[in-house]
Amino acid sequence: MDVKIYPSKLIGTVNAPSSKSYSHRMIIAAALAEGISEISNVTDSDDITVTSGAMEALGAKILSDGGTYTVKGISSPAQSADIDCGESGSTLRFIIPVAAALGTTATLSGRAKLPQRPITPYTREFPSKGVTFEPQSGLPITLTGKLRAGEYNLEGDVSSQFITGLLLALPMCEEDSVIKLTSPLQSKPYADMTIAALKSFGIDIRETSMNGLPLYLIKGGQKYKPCRTAVEGDYSQAAFFYTANALGSEIRITNLVPDSVQGDKAIIDIINSCGKEMNPFTADVGDIPDLVPILAVLGSFTKGTSKIVNAARLKIKESDRLTCVANALNAIGGKVTAGDDFLTMEHIDSFRGGEVDSCKDHRIVMAAAIAATMSDAPVIIHGAENVNKSYPRFFDDYKALGGQFEII
Repeated sequence: MDVKIYPSKLIGTVNAPSSKSYSHRMIIAAALAEGISEISNVTDSDDITVTSGAMEALGAKILSDGGTYTVKGISSPAQSADIDCGESGSTLRFIIPVAAALGTTATLSGRAKLPQRPITPYTREFPSKGVTFEPQSGLPITLTGKLRAGEYNLEGDVSSQFITGLLLALPMCEEDSVIKLTSPLQSKPYADMTIAALKSFGIDIRETSMNGLPLYLIKGGQKYKPCRTAVEGDYSQAAFFYTANALGSEIRITNLVPDSVQGDKAIIDIINSCGKEMNPFTADVGDIPDLVPILAVLGSFTKGTSKIVNAARLKIKESDRLTCVANALNAIGGKVTAGDDFLTMEHIDSFRGGEVDSCKDHRIVMAAAIAATMSDAPVIIHGAENVNKSYPRFFDDYKALGGQFEII
């Protein structure tokens, strides 16, 4: 689907979609609890659909009705399961250790760039803990065996998703476990979100430190407990509207928790640091990689040169996000330079319009739509349907705020 957006400011109220990150974690936790849980305020998306499907393949029963998920937890794990992870890195990296802890022989598959995204920490650590893989990389991949407790040594600079996967799985093992980081943990707020989510389901994780790095202590033999809970709003999606406001729109954003542990809440501080004068910023995105596309739009309108640093991991997201963001904004008149681990944005007065290749990346689609509010001419976005990965109603909300576009 291609969308042609006509420049206009956005005005009105938008209800931020629920946090996709929390939704993944809560659905998995509910599926691991014997009994019935109810999770409300869930925004359906492609990624959440595949995570729900994965847990159903492992033995849970899940009913979605108007944003409320009713989950009957696994009483008897499936002996074998075929699991389609779609394009979701979270699903893949969370489900591998969960399936292993349940003792399910699972074959996981995926599409687009997902087969290229690394799972090396698992294929390296799991064989000594009772789980083998065939093949050792790529998708589809089949895991066999049952995960045992123990000491897990993981690098922290690839993805916090590996930490979350183990935090979900290891409480089900009989003995105690420890997760040791061998390098600084990037995107740590996502691990914090996991611990917060698991607490609602009766799982206790203790975090301490060793040599300045996080250390996670997990008691074995814990039981997930069913509960009734709600998913809070997503700051990574609200960031698009916060940025639109910084560029002249007038949007009231609801459904957000002010004291949330979500790292992407940093968008508020970054915008505040710019001030009304639109001073340039330097943003270390080690903990907030999902903000990069919209920060590149914001940085294009600061006075001077703004920088996004510590962003090397963005090259293995849904797209090579650094290169694709730069290409997208430069195609409509931006002055963005991409390096191996950074972006720089030089000041422009406005975008000139043109055509954007979304690179099948949902966040580039949404960033380009916000960029169009500061354009002198229409912006055409190719592959706009990719918002379905995380925010299917984005263009409905955009229209309700006065955004003008047509599907071409």
